[in-house]
Amino acid sequence: MYRHLQRRLADAVRDFLHGAYGLELDSIVIEQPPKVELGEYALPLAFELAKKLRKPPRKIAEEIVAGLGAVEGFDKLEVAGAGYLNARVNRATMAAVLVAGQNPPADILPGKILVEHTSINPNKAAHIGHLRNAILGDTFVRLLRYAGREVDIQNYIDNTGVQVADVVVGFTHIEKKSRAEIEALTREPHFDYYCWDLYARVSQWYGEGKEKNKGNLQVRAQTLHSIEDASSETAAIAELISTAVLRRHLETMDRIDIEYDFLPRESEILHLHFWDAAFTKLKEAGVLTFEAEGKNKGCWIMRRAGTTRVGTGDSPVQATTEADDLDAVLTNIGTNSALDAQSPDQISEEDQKVIVRSNGTVGYVGKDIAYHMWKFGLLGRDFSYRKFYRYPNDHECWISTTPDDEAAEKNHPHFGDVAEIYNVIDARQSEAQSTVIEALRGLGHNAVADHYTHFSYEMVALTPRCAAELGYALSDEDKARSYIEVSGRKGFGVKADDLLDQLIASAKKEVDSRHPQLSEPERESIATQIAIGALRYFMLKYTKQSVIAFDFKDALSFEGETGPYAQYAAVRATSIFKKAGLDPDSFATRVETGASPVPPAQSAASVPAADVTEFLNGEAADEFWALWLAASQTSHVIDKCIATTEPAYLAKHVFQLAQLFNAFYHRHPILSEPDEKRKQFLLATVAVVRRELIATLGVMGITVPPVM
Repeated sequence: MYRHLQRRLADAVRDFLHGAYGLELDSIVIEQPPKVELGEYALPLAFELAKKLRKPPRKIAEEIVAGLGAVEGFDKLEVAGAGYLNARVNRATMAAVLVAGQNPPADILPGKILVEHTSINPNKAAHIGHLRNAILGDTFVRLLRYAGREVDIQNYIDNTGVQVADVVVGFTHIEKKSRAEIEALTREPHFDYYCWDLYARVSQWYGEGKEKNKGNLQVRAQTLHSIEDASSETAAIAELISTAVLRRHLETMDRIDIEYDFLPRESEILHLHFWDAAFTKLKEAGVLTFEAEGKNKGCWIMRRAGTTRVGTGDSPVQATTEADDLDAVLTNIGTNSALDAQSPDQISEEDQKVIVRSNGTVGYVGKDIAYHMWKFGLLGRDFSYRKFYRYPNDHECWISTTPDDEAAEKNHPHFGDVAEIYNVIDARQSEAQSTVIEALRGLGHNAVADHYTHFSYEMVALTPRCAAELGYALSDEDKARSYIEVSGRKGFGVKADDLLDQLIASAKKEVDSRHPQLSEPERESIATQIAIGALRYFMLKYTKQSVIAFDFKDALSFEGETGPYAQYAAVRATSIFKKAGLDPDSFATRVETGASPVPPAQSAASVPAADVTEFLNGEAADEFWALWLAASQTSHVIDKCIATTEPAYLAKHVFQLAQLFNAFYHRHPILSEPDEKRKQFLLATVAVVRRELIATLGVMGITVPPVM
């Protein structure tokens, strides 16, 4: 309702400005006053118009108030200070809508949205950083669905990349295992953990810095090249390993209620010739040029995103990455004479982004360009599909395959061909994401490029205390740091399953001490809900551009800005109704707004609308109204989260609502209140806040346990 009234106010002001001053404003800035006694909305509009209208801001504000007239749902508009416009809503009207739980319908944009998240290399166990990606992505999906949008969830699987090649190297060159031996290992529990350790060993085998072993790196390059040949034994081993690890990833994410609709794999992008189709279009449009000389001789390149053409200014210095090192090795393994040369564009070497290496293998970004052309329905090709993973709730997750796969199914959901894309990928991939967007623009698809959003985020580290609790040896220097970085390549990090196990174990100790009368399965279930709530909230409360230093004690605390704190507020609200012998879900509808009566066994006297109005108006009612107003803002906050791709606003909203409720709970003895009218109003307040807390936590993927 808060969002609905804000839009109504903005429309009324916009219409007045057009009629009175001939002004057309695309947006009207509306804020919330710092205190409810000042109103529910504040407009700094007069300050923005002062120069244009050549009038003092207060004079403009007075003209707007005088000329605007009555606005439905509002009691009055008034001028404050030097020219602010404060708007006061009709509290009874807003409260009635809030009690009924029926928000006015919002405009829903047409078209399906694709959210790609998680996208873990299928070469080892998921770690804590992957959890941040998956939780951000899953929460954004929930935000979009709450807002009424149709969403597909995809998890891109890079099963032919260098990370998978490294594990293949480990099995075949370090451990000297046969395909049959590897297959037997994939059937063992925690095969992904085995690969975690092996991956670290392979990194040591390659060496670091000046100690890099060029011969071993050559093995890596040859293995990567062989994986792209679907008929090779190396490709079969890579398929075996990556599929087994992928299943473990899905099982891990299912533990925190994260699901996917479709798993597009890089192998099919190659084998179904997605890249070939994209390559032709990119050459014809002049997006790619063939480099005939220099360090990238024999490669197909495009201009790095954000760089300028030669002669127009200095190009930014690009950091050398591991991928660049790999390209240098691969460009020396043969050449592909089948590629048609084309006159090179004038791009300096430092501004060149290699898309196709001189040996004919396509890099990660090239395959990503083809994949995103498919996402938007621009490629003219499609995957074949087969079922891959069924969740406990019977939701089916599909995976890409080729037409010759006997398991491929003709009747499958329609994936791709979407209106908008959000890619949840860490900030280190910003250049690659920008390159894909620039390729789409170069192909003439500016409109779709405008609907391509890189949902970037920063890394997850550990506090020194957390690292020590996990058994890592820390130097005195490490102990003094604000956080300890993790590295899967070095084997230093927190596996996602280990983190979840430890969180559940810690929560279980607290639940055991508080509720020994409950059965073991009940206590385990409650501990799991608390642990998942703690983890998800911790990952969401920080803005996505903040580095997170994870800490067990901070995450699991029942006090402060944590998941358990918000869960406990909802549990406390539920317990009030349990003690009163009332159903909280039906009670909220009993404020007289035309709702159906609840069964006599669960009902008390209905709460007249006049009583609600009495307790929500007047100076003494501002404390109550602050709580009701906060409860009305869920849709408004969710819109803000979507517009800014920032779920942290929702975490802050939940915390503030829980804080306000806890303060209300401690000030007002609800069940012992002697005034029956006031008691019924207090119970209605609890019912409304409880419903909003549960719903909002649900959007964050957090459930509320029966007790805490």
